[in-house]
Amino acid sequence: MDEATISELTNWESLQLMMECREVLNYLEEFAPLQTAESWDNVGLLLGSRDVPVSRIMTCLTLTPDVADEAIRRQISLIVTHHPLLFRAVQKITTDTAEGTMLLKLIEHQVSVYSPHTAFDNALAGINQQWCERFGLQDVQPLRPFEKILSENSSAGSGRQGTLPRPISLSEFIEQLKQLMQIPRIQFVGEGRQMISRVAVACGAAGEYLGDAHRSGCDLFITGETRFHGCLEARALGTALILVGHYQSERFACEQLAENLKGKFPQLSVHASEVESDPLNWS
Repeated sequence: MDEATISELTNWESLQLMMECREVLNYLEEFAPLQTAESWDNVGLLLGSRDVPVSRIMTCLTLTPDVADEAIRRQISLIVTHHPLLFRAVQKITTDTAEGTMLLKLIEHQVSVYSPHTAFDNALAGINQQWCERFGLQDVQPLRPFEKILSENSSAGSGRQGTLPRPISLSEFIEQLKQLMQIPRIQFVGEGRQMISRVAVACGAAGEYLGDAHRSGCDLFITGETRFHGCLEARALGTALILVGHYQSERFACEQLAENLKGKFPQLSVHASEVESDPLNWS
């Protein structure tokens, strides 16, 4: 079978399986309500139209030029990226910049882009909640409850905290975490013999939640990354701190989101980016 025939069959199959982008976005907005995003964030449909047909979806942590090229090569209709595009005010979209070039390519190939970002972090089944489930935490509550409850569930809020099934030492917790994440090293602040019972989690670069964790009586705060002075503050407070890496703290949930979308829309082709990787190397 020649390439032209394969292309014709691929296009025909895509037409049979298409649905409006709006249907997928409605599900995403139900899963991670945009009103629960942080006020400074840029979430929702950032590029494209709700009315265009969608047949193929790709999730990723960050939409970089190589990920955009992968999407175009795979004829993706909709990219769901955790980290948003156009985060700051944009005055020009030209090929003079890498982001401008990428945006123009996506527009040319009619690829829509959606970002749930902190709404996904805060969702009742979002990234921070998934971390709590990975640790088997009990009595899970938000670190920062929403002042105005936007959900009937009292778990509405940002960050999460919960209690381990049994107290363990920081050293033992770190070893379990390294096995869970399949990584050889983890950055941390604290004494290995320190006992850990209550744990706080905030994915990404969320060092500002350290104070919330301390005030809530948490023995340990876990995030992706923070400033050096945040580490000094953790030591001064006596609150253990673990930095798992920004990529590691969120990418797994983007892969899970692809599985969720695949289950919700079995007629669509859905997968996580295969070229995306952590820009930091470990030696």
